[in-house]
Amino acid sequence: MLIGHVFQFYIMSMEKKIGLRIKEIRIQKSLTQEQLAWEADVDRTYMNHVENGRKNISIKSLEKIIKALNTDFSTFFRDFKNKKV
Repeated sequence: MLIGHVFQFYIMSMEKKIGLRIKEIRIQKSLTQEQLAWEADVDRTYMNHVENGRKNISIKSLEKIIKALNTDFSTFFRDFKNKKV
């Protein structure tokens, strides 16, 4: 049923895709939402809303989060459109 998962990701909103990617990297780095929010200088509730696709994140905020994840835009978006959930 991998095709179904790929299709679900394809039709998902960009906000949701970005949130899932942030969460994926955050978990890989063993960070809590609170720790990441602190490092990115954003509110923890804002971080929760971003990860759950409920906020339309600005480029500036995304840049802060990506930097706090110790990565860069190219790594963050690598294989983004082909991502399997």
